[in-house]
This record gives sequence, C-alpha cells and structure tokens, in this order.
Amino acid sequence: MPTTGTQRDLAKTVLGKQGIVRLSEFKAAGITAATIGRMLDDGEVVRLSRGMYQLPDAPLDANHSLAEAAKRVPKGVICLVSALAYHELTDQLPRSVWMAIGANDWTPKDGNPPLKTVRFTEALLKDDVMDVSIEGVPVKVFGVAKTIADCFRHRRTVGQSVALEGLQEAIRQRKATASEIAHHAERGGVATVIRPYLEALTANG
Repeated sequence: MPTTGTQRDLAKTVLGKQGIVRLSEFKAAGITAATIGRMLDDGEVVRLSRGMYQLPDAPLDANHSLAEAAKRVPKGVICLVSALAYHELTDQLPRSVWMAIGANDWTPKDGNPPLKTVRFTEALLKDDVMDVSIEGVPVKVFGVAKTIADCFRHRRTVGQSVALEGLQEAIRQRKATASEIAHHAERGGVATVIRPYLEALTANG
C-alpha cells in the first residue's frame, strides 16, 4: 500500500532527525502504530522500551541511557551521580539514571532505563541547567558546580565518598572553580559542609 511506504519514509525521516521517538510523536506526525509495528517486524526500527523507538543502525552514544531518560521525562534534569558521570567526574557507572523533578511533578513508573528520581524545589530545579543533545535528543543536565553541591546535599543518598570524588575531580580537571562550587553550595544550604574540603583542595594547589 503506497500510504504505508510513504509513512515508512516519513517515520525514518523523523527518527533520523530526533534520534529516539515516542509512539505519540509518530502519531502526531501522521504515522500509525500499525506502520511502526510492521517496521518493527521488518527490522527497520528497534523498540528501546515501551513506546520508544530508534533506527537499528543509529550510532549509540556513551550517554545513550540519558537520552532515553530525557524522552521519558522531558521536564526532568539529569542530576547527582548520572550528572557526575556525564561530566566525567566519577568512575561510577550508575545502573539507574538519576533525574531531578519538581516537587509536584508526576513520578515516572517502572520502565527502561530505570530511573532514580529526586525532588527539587522549583528554584534549584532551574538553576545552572545545561541544554545538551545526545543522539539528537534534547537533554537537560545540571552544570558541574551545581552537581557537586547537589551531591553534598544528597550525600546520605549518593555517598560521601562519591561527593568528595566529584569535588576533587572538578577542581583537578579545572571543570569548575572553588568560587563557583561555593556559590552553588550556598544556594543549596551546604556551604559549611563543603568549605573545609574546598579549602584543603585549593590550599594544596
């Protein structure tokens, strides 16, 4: 049927532009679920998780799971250990994607990739957010200094050693200055917690 061929071409175009596409986005573009089902059967698309698709030959980024998470929760911001890993400030490879959501935001149900959601106040959720593109998907990630401060705020959850490792690497790699980290620590209410470590690191050059 010619419409199916046309829809298949359109679906491939949409996938090529967006990287990862939800079924609802296909429908909005005039592509039926039946067409996607047939493309799936023919190996022209792959299903990443329920309702999310990608081209089979799409290049996979090292941060692929962050792109999937951003598709699942577009308002969320990659945070804590996942943000540390994105900024290459930790050797930890979190099995779940850590994502900050608003105080009243909907909590995502089980799915892939697994998510660990942390509720942030509106002010802290909008502070120092980077807009990046991973596999063509817009992804929000907290900046380095903010991520360090957040790890100290949530040190009981992520572990004090992880927060310290991130701080040491940020200073060593010059990805954030002591003053930038101190600024975000102040905003997050952990200035007195971070200060001794910052002073020790900067004193040692």
